[in-house]
Amino acid sequence: MITTTTNRKTLVIVAHPQLHTNSTANIALMKKAEEHATTVRDLYAIYSNNQQIDVSKEQALLLEHDRIIFQFPIWWYSCPSLLKRWFDEVLTYGFAYGEGGNKLHQKEWGLAVTAGGSDFAYSAQGYNLFPLEQLLRPFAVTAHTIGASFLPVFSIYNVMKMTEEELELKTEEYAIYLTSSMNPVRTAAI
Repeated sequence: MITTTTNRKTLVIVAHPQLHTNSTANIALMKKAEEHATTVRDLYAIYSNNQQIDVSKEQALLLEHDRIIFQFPIWWYSCPSLLKRWFDEVLTYGFAYGEGGNKLHQKEWGLAVTAGGSDFAYSAQGYNLFPLEQLLRPFAVTAHTIGASFLPVFSIYNVMKMTEEELELKTEEYAIYLTSSMNPVRTAAI
């Protein structure tokens, strides 16, 4: 059962290198996030031209929010490179893991991903050989390592073939995802 909660502070971190030139779906999701999340950050707009990531600022934002959602397109079976760099630089020893690294315990950690292929393409019988959830396991393991609860993945398939009506329905589902209480994915299922 999904219940809506209004007192949770949600941070949405959007990572799409061509967000404003080549992503109708991610723009629509980001606009919906701006209506329902506490804070929305477009990493490629903030850290354009390979700027140094402001680790202190990013860590402070993580501490201020209860739910952190990473929104991105599937990029070679993972996330775009800036988001990977963000993980490498922001989730430091002593902050996110290791001795004293308990700052993100009890946070909720989620993914909102878009894929150009169909859900069948992301199956054992499909072109990509694996379901999307399996390809995204490193994110679930990261959540486990930092002591966060990993939420079910919000995914949209066939983004390049979607009608405006289909996209509108998915953005409404995204609003529910952002504002509802969910049971985390069990660690044993990772």
